[in-house]
Amino acid sequence: MTVQSLWAATARPAPALYALEGERQCDVVIIGGGYTGLSAAHHIAQSGRQALIVEANSLAWGASGRNGGVVSPKFRVGFPTLMARFGRDTALQMYRTGYDAVDSLVQMIETLGLGEARLHMGGHIAAAHNAHALLGLEATADWIRRETGAASSTMISAGEIREMTGSRLYAGGLLTPKAGGIHPLDYARGMARSLVERGVDIFVDSPAEQVRHEGGRVIVQTAGGRISAQQVIYATNGYSDQTRVTDTLHRRLIPFRSAIIATEPLSAATLATIMPGGQVCGDTKRMLRWFRVVGDRLIFGGRGAFGQDDSARAFEALQRSMGVVFPSLRETRIDYRWSGLVAMTLDYLPHAGQLDERSFYAIGYNGGGVAMSTWMGRQLATMTAGQPVKLGLLAGERFKPIPLHALRAPGVRLAAGWQQFLDAIGR
Repeated sequence: MTVQSLWAATARPAPALYALEGERQCDVVIIGGGYTGLSAAHHIAQSGRQALIVEANSLAWGASGRNGGVVSPKFRVGFPTLMARFGRDTALQMYRTGYDAVDSLVQMIETLGLGEARLHMGGHIAAAHNAHALLGLEATADWIRRETGAASSTMISAGEIREMTGSRLYAGGLLTPKAGGIHPLDYARGMARSLVERGVDIFVDSPAEQVRHEGGRVIVQTAGGRISAQQVIYATNGYSDQTRVTDTLHRRLIPFRSAIIATEPLSAATLATIMPGGQVCGDTKRMLRWFRVVGDRLIFGGRGAFGQDDSARAFEALQRSMGVVFPSLRETRIDYRWSGLVAMTLDYLPHAGQLDERSFYAIGYNGGGVAMSTWMGRQLATMTAGQPVKLGLLAGERFKPIPLHALRAPGVRLAAGWQQFLDAIGR
């Protein structure tokens, strides 16, 4: 993996994988070697069918190897908003789905014995950046208590959040205990290692150059080989522009670059004051900022980078933001800087479905895909087995190509600029 991230520097070696050469046959060919594809392959293999993965680059080269490792049951759309738009039953289904996704990830790690994933369920803090945002968090906590009868998320005061994060910046927050963090690249490599040990083929550096239907089969062509399968799964998410094969999915997404920095090792005294309880934290700004301690370093991430490559300006902005949240770290050296694409959708929800009778997909995680993509992989395995799944708002019927998709880049810049302005004025 060429991305110079903390994860790439600290992960266990990937299993030995090679490019596809020659011809193969399988039940389900999966295009994309990230969490969605790996999870789908795991569940397909468990059902006794033969899965095969082709990845255009190295294993977990996209978001699965670059994300912040945040495990959370939340969606970008709040539950009160979902109930207002779609009704109580739908909102409750979404609430349950979020927690089912977390359970899927925990079960995957426990079933496969992936200690290298370093799962720590210390909780998630949504930190209110102003009083108006705090009211929104209170509405969510009230909704959960009223509609579910549970206390799965609870409000914390400004004083409590100061003690839990080490920052004086926030007006209060919402604590969700059933959440946490993992080492994202080791999670992917661990799943891949388990698949290889069970005889599941994973081919890297093998972009799918053509997919066609022929004689009741799906034929996937790469530069070096050919795969004949009964079905195909597209699991390419924010990197659906790697080849023309996934054009129709790429046109349903708005890729948005997200950047992350990791500090030099911090002293024990500093670590005792910054996130001492091991939670992960994200603020309530439209242009999200989030952070967590990994080992003896703070990693700090956020949205707002643009273009196809890493942006020095985005990393500098992140470091300034980190200094605002934690003034004691203003002069701290940054050892790692990396970025990647978040796959945004117009309704801020992920989706799964069918393109035709033999073609399936799950994409569009909107920056919250660590647990959700694991859950989606299981749903895809069920769908390819011809069994029903309950996707609710995540079903693909509502997921259409974006009009004027070619104009998305300037549109994203305008929208992001407007959101940054609203954050700046405290709206």
